[in-house]
Amino acid sequence: MARNLVPFLVLLFWISICQAASIFQPISDSHRNAALELFRPTAGVFGSLEETHEALRTFDILGIQEKPDISAATCKSVSEALGSSAALKDLFYALRVNDVLKCEIKEEVYESITSRLRTVLNDARSLLDFYYSIGSLLHLKEQSSGVDLSLKDADVIFQSIKALSQSDGRWRYSSNNPESSTYAAGLALEALAGVVSLASSDIDQNMIGTVKNDILKLFDSIEKYDDGALYFEEKVIDAYEHHGPLATTSSVVRGLTAFTAATSGSLNLPGDTIFGLAKFFLGIGIPGDAKDLFNQIDSLARLETNRVSIPLILSLPATVLSLTKEDQLKVRVNTVLGSVAPPLTVKIVRAFLSGSKETSVIEGQELKYYPQTGLHILDAFPKTFDVGNYVFVFEIALHDSEHLDIYATGGQIQVPIYISGVVKIENAEIAVLDSDLGSIETQKKLDLVGESAISLAANHLQKLRLSFQLTTPQGHGFMPHQAFLKLRHESGVEHTFVVKGSGKKFEIILDFLGLVEKFFYLSGRYDIQLTVGDAIMENSFLRAIGHIDLDLPEAPEKAPRPPPQPVDPYTRYGPKAEITHIFRAPEKRPAKELSLIFLGLTFLPFLVFLVGLLRMGVNLKNFPTSTVPATFAFLFHLGIAAVILLYTFFWLKLDLFTTLKALGILGVFLVFVGHRTLSHLASTSAKLKSA
Repeated sequence: MARNLVPFLVLLFWISICQAASIFQPISDSHRNAALELFRPTAGVFGSLEETHEALRTFDILGIQEKPDISAATCKSVSEALGSSAALKDLFYALRVNDVLKCEIKEEVYESITSRLRTVLNDARSLLDFYYSIGSLLHLKEQSSGVDLSLKDADVIFQSIKALSQSDGRWRYSSNNPESSTYAAGLALEALAGVVSLASSDIDQNMIGTVKNDILKLFDSIEKYDDGALYFEEKVIDAYEHHGPLATTSSVVRGLTAFTAATSGSLNLPGDTIFGLAKFFLGIGIPGDAKDLFNQIDSLARLETNRVSIPLILSLPATVLSLTKEDQLKVRVNTVLGSVAPPLTVKIVRAFLSGSKETSVIEGQELKYYPQTGLHILDAFPKTFDVGNYVFVFEIALHDSEHLDIYATGGQIQVPIYISGVVKIENAEIAVLDSDLGSIETQKKLDLVGESAISLAANHLQKLRLSFQLTTPQGHGFMPHQAFLKLRHESGVEHTFVVKGSGKKFEIILDFLGLVEKFFYLSGRYDIQLTVGDAIMENSFLRAIGHIDLDLPEAPEKAPRPPPQPVDPYTRYGPKAEITHIFRAPEKRPAKELSLIFLGLTFLPFLVFLVGLLRMGVNLKNFPTSTVPATFAFLFHLGIAAVILLYTFFWLKLDLFTTLKALGILGVFLVFVGHRTLSHLASTSAKLKSA
């Protein structure tokens, strides 16, 4: 059982390695599975047209083919939104959804929408009115060829939107709201990009240059994580609608990419900034919320095709490599969505042991590229390479000089890599020492690689010494993450001690005289367990090496007592011991003939009852002849029959409580119909006597 814990310990180490490494991976199948899980329609439709657009956009970017079929129900919702005076936001998302589904919309509907949008645009005073109306016109331009969608007064609209900007690059939602927002800046840039695209004539380049300066000012407020990831954060709490860093950064990326795509000229924005934004979105991992997943995927797709700089992501299939298995160092370079990178070379600038930055073990080593797998591989490590925690510094060099202005490589990229191997365990021994002289009384060799089952005995005046050596494949001393010695008393009380080392040697000495109080004066057998483990030590172990019988003095009156041991859940809730029971032999029963005779005797009272009725001359002469009294009389006799039948069922199968409930209902019924019947008979009898 103890041996089975070793893989678990190593797994914990590897998890901590992956968390510390901060390796960014491009979009993978895990994101596709998450999209299908998070975007699930109900009865063939999503909750809203906005959610529908986010789902369709995410499926399209990820290339998901087996997506839910929502065309019929969704096109109905789209037609209703486009054919009515729906809210501007719903109209905007209906057109976005129609871009994908290509629903059958009449040209007259497009003309009506265009007229409405132009009216809204002329009267617009808020940023959201500009954003939704201009965005809707852009989608109409793609869906309808028979409607003139150009903006004759594009300069005026451009200036109206620009009037909402602030000196720090952020935007206000309206002229009546003095608070500025980073999220609103992204919406404004998208709206301005739409104005440029719809303008009937070129926009004044001075105004476009002013907006580009606003973008650079906006990026002056960008936040940065320790790993180089860059993001925007909404700083206004009472803004129109507060958004988190992911939504805010995504809004800015949409605005930035849309504006640079719609305008000519370059934007003096460093490629490392775009690379830092990509690291932020990839560093999120796989979001657990549909909205967050859409923001992540949509932003990465826009970064993949932006005109400023396309980020290239260096990733490693594995950051833990084994010297024993002769693993190769493999590096992959892709775009953020996993597309193939342009021709390039990956070079190891240098590699050094963590904590020894000055001493490099590899310098200026180019990796060999294999087109079949798309991997850059270091075929073999230097022969002097040893186990340890290393930091590799990679650099990407593009082959084509023209690509330097198109792609962002992130400069020199540091990646923690862990080289594992088999650590030699030598000179392991355990001994019982005399407390006064330190002489060895009992000494035994230990086989920590194989099985050991030593048996020792000691008293409180002696000491226990355990020692061993750990050596790396290159003969250097090895310091594991953990080295513990555990003594477990037969009562369940455990004591754990850290085994300290210096160089190659590890040693621990337990002086039982100073430990009697910690051991609660418990004499008896103590099982000995040794644990040595490290993430890069492939032969980590947790092994029982034997036991020691301790003879400790009696506990003083005020000595501390051992803590109560937790109850094993298996003994409390596990299967109980089988109970065997011998039933007594059944008593002797009477003969079958005697039972039948007794049954016949039980029917005698009923026969006597029938004979008595006949002798008394019972008849139905007084049975009511009128309809209503006759009905009550019939129901009365029927109720009596039901009571007799109920008694029969009680005898056969019903329990007492069920019978009493049914009898209560029948009793009320009998009292009612019986009273009416007897009242009629009494009335008839009185009339006969008076006559």
